Amino acid sequence: MTPWRPWSLPLLRKEFNRVKTTDPRFAAWWQENSKEAYNTGLANAASAFDNYAKSKQGKRKGARVGVPRRKPKRKARPACRFTTGTIRVERDGRHVTLPRLGTIRTHEPTAKLLVRIQAGTARILSVTVRHERGHWFVSLQVETAREITRVDRPDTAVGIDLGVKHLAVLADSSGEIRYEPNPKYLDGALKLLRVHSRRASRRQGPDRRTGQKPSRRWEKANAERNKIHHRVANLRTDALHKLTTRVRAEYGTVVVEDLNVAGMLRNQRLARRVADAGFGEIRRQLTYKGRRNACPTIVANRWYPSSKTCSNCGAVKAKLPLHVRVFTCDACGLVLDRDENAARNLVALAAACTTGTGVAGDQDTPRVSKPRGADRKTRRQRPDRNTGRGGRAGGASPPHQRRKETGDRRQDTEAPPALR
Repeated sequence: MTPWRPWSLPLLRKEFNRVKTTDPRFAAWWQENSKEAYNTGLANAASAFDNYAKSKQGKRKGARVGVPRRKPKRKARPACRFTTGTIRVERDGRHVTLPRLGTIRTHEPTAKLLVRIQAGTARILSVTVRHERGHWFVSLQVETAREITRVDRPDTAVGIDLGVKHLAVLADSSGEIRYEPNPKYLDGALKLLRVHSRRASRRQGPDRRTGQKPSRRWEKANAERNKIHHRVANLRTDALHKLTTRVRAEYGTVVVEDLNVAGMLRNQRLARRVADAGFGEIRRQLTYKGRRNACPTIVANRWYPSSKTCSNCGAVKAKLPLHVRVFTCDACGLVLDRDENAARNLVALAAACTTGTGVAGDQDTPRVSKPRGADRKTRRQRPDRNTGRGGRAGGASPPHQRRKETGDRRQDTEAPPALR
């Protein structure tokens, strides 16, 4: 059996330094590359084993982490992190000097970073070089003192409802409603993608089972197809950054939903549009950009019925299918767009986040039960007593007695005791 070997980073480095000159697998070529290339791989391996051990012991939050596996070359993103050696920004503002690679010209100017370094207000800690979307990028990790920028309306809160028809519906506490259109960059490129995908399929591509190498014509066609994907990704990233920066520069408090994006991607009818919208990226950017301005980000509970709740009287509808785009309240007669109604309910949580309304991330209130008692999946079918299978699954006959749907009720009068 393979002898046991600790996976801490110092011990992995020590073991590699011991065998790199004697092992025939490394002795012939390890000096041709920078030592940081090997240290980056060892650091990633140590982090992967550490996450696996903590997850198995229950000390790590999030999904269960399995045993680390080898990173496939065809899917991995080539990257190397430099922490030692000559790392500097040249005085012309267009070149950076890296260890082993020398002086490299940058596409974007580095004048702003150079001014901070020369003034003594910034210090370079490390540099990461990676290949992504057909280009090489260099990212500099800098330690600097960032001044807190005051937003335009610090006392105004905004609720953001994300969707596919409209990318975001913004409702602020002053009553203003704004609709952010969904650019749908992928939909605009689908026709051209079909052409290039069909062209690549007619070429001799690689086959891992037989060891067949791709032809040059396939590599050229595949590069043209990838260029379209890269452009769509760049346009999406640019649009999301502009949206989140504009929101964070204007409002003091932002309320967003805790969407189950991974579950939405399992829906074959919505997966492509949800992935193109980038719901998870919008929330991530709003969170970290809010920390820059010292502004809070409130995340509504995943089970909070923002679309089913009337923003006027508080009545909660029992069901509201996705194809129903207009919210109609049976209690007060309010007729409103469902996305606008959800945004109004979200902004109302900004004022009630300290009263125990089930808002995630509220550190000042005790843990409360979830609204409407939705503590489990609502689409799960109960197993049949005779067959043990779920009711009505696969065309089975419906149960003899159907439960009556709960009628509309007022949230402020019939809410659970923990929510009053």
